[in-house]
Amino acid sequence: MRIFFTLSISLLIACTGFCQSGKPAAERPVIRFYPNPAVTQITFDFSKSVERSFTFQVFNFLGKKVFEQKEVQPKTTIDLSDYYRGIYIFQLRDKTGRVVETGRFQVSK
Repeated sequence: MRIFFTLSISLLIACTGFCQSGKPAAERPVIRFYPNPAVTQITFDFSKSVERSFTFQVFNFLGKKVFEQKEVQPKTTIDLSDYYRGIYIFQLRDKTGRVVETGRFQVSK
């Protein structure tokens, strides 16, 4: 019984670092996007911490750039009528070119 309690407490302590619902401000996503998977369009919402001088780029799965926005707006909607079905990668870069956030979304037609 003592081993059970020891293991339970150890598991609880280990889980507290991973199971917290609130993330620190540095770990919160700067980009929220929906819907995923997308069919006709996808919308990206950028947090207030994103500067207008940032660049937003979308690449297809082969690495070819298919979208670029030089001055980021608080909300960007991309028409997907010319996009093929598949996985796409997005990157948000600061003015020095450093990747601030990256992610992926799926187009399903």
